[in-house]
Amino acid sequence: MIHFMIMALTMKVPHPTTMWFPLKRTSLSSYSYSYPKPMKMSLLNLKTNTNASFTVSAAAQDTDRKLPILLFDIMDTIVRDPFYHDVPAFFGMPMKELLECKHPTAWIEFEKGMIDEVELARKFFKDGRSFDLEGLKNCMKRGYSYIEGVEELLHALKQNCYEIHAFTNYPIWYKMIEDKLKISRYLSWTFCSCSSGFKLVLD
Repeated sequence: MIHFMIMALTMKVPHPTTMWFPLKRTSLSSYSYSYPKPMKMSLLNLKTNTNASFTVSAAAQDTDRKLPILLFDIMDTIVRDPFYHDVPAFFGMPMKELLECKHPTAWIEFEKGMIDEVELARKFFKDGRSFDLEGLKNCMKRGYSYIEGVEELLHALKQNCYEIHAFTNYPIWYKMIEDKLKISRYLSWTFCSCSSGFKLVLD
């Protein structure tokens, strides 16, 4: 087993939706690809808020392995996030009101796998009101789509033999994203908060 430095990837895309990746720039290394909407990428060092160390299995210690290893956040980086775009309309209220009404920690607990979706539905609103859970899930499914230009980027990286992983705070509903968009054609769902049980932090 060997320890390795995981490198993270951030993108700046000229797109109406502002996309961000919560990292501090620590390297001037960069790549550029020519697409109809050009994308610039910067390499960044990665840390987590746990004492866990990530290791590479013996099978992955191939000397021909292409570096750096790339990690992508998912929501509003690769995939459009329906929570901000569609969910307020589903509940029939503006985002500000929704944020005021929802339970302050229920979604975070769901992201970390501490509660299941049934418990999420029970706790979602502070006042305990009920709602159509399946309707919410269908709203989310309809809203999942690739951010413009990103699938082409992922395809190019895959064709160039880069190893790509997801690094995301998202609940078990990431499987709904996979079912619809088949993102695993390009990357592995390696680091997901719902599987690790802790919130992933990039510093």
